[in-house]
Amino acid sequence: MTLWAFLDGFGVLVFALSGALAAVRRGMDLFGVAFIAFLPAVGGGTVRDLVLDLPVFWITDPTPVLLTAIAAGLVFAFSGRIERRRRLLEWCDAVGLAVFCVLGARRALTVTDLPVVAVMMGVATAVIGGLLRDVVCNEIPLVLHREIYATAAVLGAAVYVAARLLALPESFALATGAGAAFGLRATALRFGLSLPRPPGRARR
Repeated sequence: MTLWAFLDGFGVLVFALSGALAAVRRGMDLFGVAFIAFLPAVGGGTVRDLVLDLPVFWITDPTPVLLTAIAAGLVFAFSGRIERRRRLLEWCDAVGLAVFCVLGARRALTVTDLPVVAVMMGVATAVIGGLLRDVVCNEIPLVLHREIYATAAVLGAAVYVAARLLALPESFALATGAGAAFGLRATALRFGLSLPRPPGRARR
């Protein structure tokens, strides 16, 4: 297993944990917890593959489904203990975001060779699953009202694509793109940074 394959699985796991925790907070049963865990874990990649007319990644390799089931079971059994580690999960989620945005861009660039499409698909891979999770749980999506999140995915995907256009090595492009995304997201988490809001609008 390569490092990037491991990190991809790690991203699936932490995103599934975030979904399962959201379901537990809503008082859902085991099926609900598993279903909501599935949305952030594979939702973005599923949309990406459907748009690109590719085989959906978790159908060709069911490992993400297994990881999601494990995450859902852990949260259902130990939700109290996991909830107390919420800040740690946010940092793990930042790693997942960074990995997903560059791997999504990589998959799209391989298929289309179009930089703009690659960046868009990288962002979609990283954030659409979480958006689906929040909508189903009847919450304002995280990407629309909290610290810088989707913007970090845009940066990471763009850095990766730019590095590939400059014919830099693949491993270097992946590392710099993921590093840029994680760095921006980590800075936002550390200092509570967010994009500007319209003046005169109170934060709800």
